[in-house]
Amino acid sequence: MKFSCEKAILQSAVTTSGRVVAPKSSIQALEGVLIEAEGGSLNLSGYNLETGIITTVPAGVEDGGAIVLSARLFGEILRRMPDDVVSIHTDNCSVHIQCGPTSFDIMGSSDEDFPELPSVSDGNGLSITQGNLRSMIGQTIFAVSDNESRPIHTGALFEADGQELTIVAVDGYRLALRREKLLGQDGEEKLSFVVPGAALREVEKICADSDEPVNITQGERHVTFETGGTLLVARRLEGEFLNYRQTIPQSNAIVLEAETADLQRSIDRASLIINDKLKSPLRCKFEDNCLSITSKTAIGSAFDRCPISGDGRGLEIGFNNRFLMEAVKAAPAGRVRLELNTATSPCLVLPKAGEPDNFLYMVLPVRLRAAE
Repeated sequence: MKFSCEKAILQSAVTTSGRVVAPKSSIQALEGVLIEAEGGSLNLSGYNLETGIITTVPAGVEDGGAIVLSARLFGEILRRMPDDVVSIHTDNCSVHIQCGPTSFDIMGSSDEDFPELPSVSDGNGLSITQGNLRSMIGQTIFAVSDNESRPIHTGALFEADGQELTIVAVDGYRLALRREKLLGQDGEEKLSFVVPGAALREVEKICADSDEPVNITQGERHVTFETGGTLLVARRLEGEFLNYRQTIPQSNAIVLEAETADLQRSIDRASLIINDKLKSPLRCKFEDNCLSITSKTAIGSAFDRCPISGDGRGLEIGFNNRFLMEAVKAAPAGRVRLELNTATSPCLVLPKAGEPDNFLYMVLPVRLRAAE
C-alpha cells in the first residue's frame, strides 16, 4: 500500500475514527485504526465492538491496500510532524511514514485481524440538520442513566413520527425531552429505538453546528449516523424503555414563568456551599412573583431571591441542586415556564406560553427536613 495525504486532513481523520478505539483490549487490532486505501480516498475505521466510526478523506493512492496502526502512536506521530504532505508506504506489516525531513518506521498489523463493522443498509431512515441533532443530544445527554441495573436507560430514546424527532433521556430522578422537525419528511412512518449514551456523545462530536443533514438509519440491531464523510454505527439497546408520557403530570395547579438566566444565577449562588461531601437540597419557596432559594450545610447557609411571574402560593419544595441546574441550563429558551403541584410532585420546565413545544424537563423533588 502506498498513498499520500495532507497532514491536517489525515490527522483529523485519525482523531475522529480513533475516538471509539479501545485503549486496552484483548483483541490487539481494536487498539488500532484500520486504514484502507482505494481509488482516490482513504477509509479510516475505529471500533470497540459497541460503537464504530468510519471516516473517508481524499488521498493520492498509488497502490491500494489495508493495514491496522496503533491509534495512539499513529496519532502522536502525526501531531508532531511538520505541516506538509504525509507519505505512507507499507511492506507487509512494516510501515514507513514520511513528512518533509521527518520519518518513522513502525509495525502495523494485518487488516484481517480487525473485526468487520456491522452493516446497516436496508433499515428505515430519517434526516435532520446537524445543528439540531447536536443541540438535542447536548440538551438531553445529562439525564442518561449510568445505572447498569437498567441498561435500557443508559441510552436515549429516539422517536420519529414522520414529521418530528423526539429524544428522551431518564435516570430515575429526572427526565429530559427535546423535539425538532425532520428534513424532507412527509409521511406517517414511526420509528423508535434506543441509542447508548456513549455513542451519542460521539455523534454530538461528529455533528457540526450547521444546516447540513445527518442521515440516521435504523437497522435490526444497530443504528447509523452519517454526515459528510463520516459514518458512526452503534449497537441499539434492547428492552422496554420507560413509558415517559405516563410519568409527566398533565395538570398542574401552579404555573409560573422566569428568565432562564436569572434562574440559573440564583441556583448557582445558593449551590456554592454544597459539594459532594456536604450534600444538601435547595429549599425553594415559590411566592407571589418571587422565588426564594435557601441552602444549609456544615459550612453555613446561603440565600437568594429570583423574580418570577405568577403566584407560587407559598409552595416549599426541595431539589437536588445539580439536577435542577442542569434542567434549567439545558432549556433552549431565554424564558421558561415552571409547572408545579405539591411538595412531593415533580417540577416541569417548559417553553413559555405561546412558544413551540420543543422541550420538557422534569425534576423530581427531594424531601425537606425541618432542620434544612
